[in-house]
Amino acid sequence: MPRISGVDLPADKRIDVSLRYLYGIGPYLASKICKALNIDPSRKAKALTEEEVSKIAVMIENEYPVEGQLRRQIAQNISRLREIRCYRGIRHMRGLPVRGQRTRTNARTRKGPRKTVAGKKSIKEMR
Repeated sequence: MPRISGVDLPADKRIDVSLRYLYGIGPYLASKICKALNIDPSRKAKALTEEEVSKIAVMIENEYPVEGQLRRQIAQNISRLREIRCYRGIRHMRGLPVRGQRTRTNARTRKGPRKTVAGKKSIKEMR
């Protein structure tokens, strides 16, 4: 089981799929890394030699922010938006959608479960 950037990659999967287990590496970047290092993307991760694993690890470490480094970078970007109190920063603070989605309906992922508010009582019910 190869280990890159502190993450154990699944050994029984293709290397281009296994690399996606790293936070910050998707399908495009995984195939680009394999192509740059002349590694067949259809090979299983367990079939890689130690030398190939170290080449992959060095390339990822030097060229792409992944895992903790990328998570820190994203958190710093969000905190910067909050500090300068721009529109996006305020949306982050309030826990609302940031990219212009509607909030009248939907947006449950950001807003959380519904908080039901009692409706107004009609005049007939008050008598």
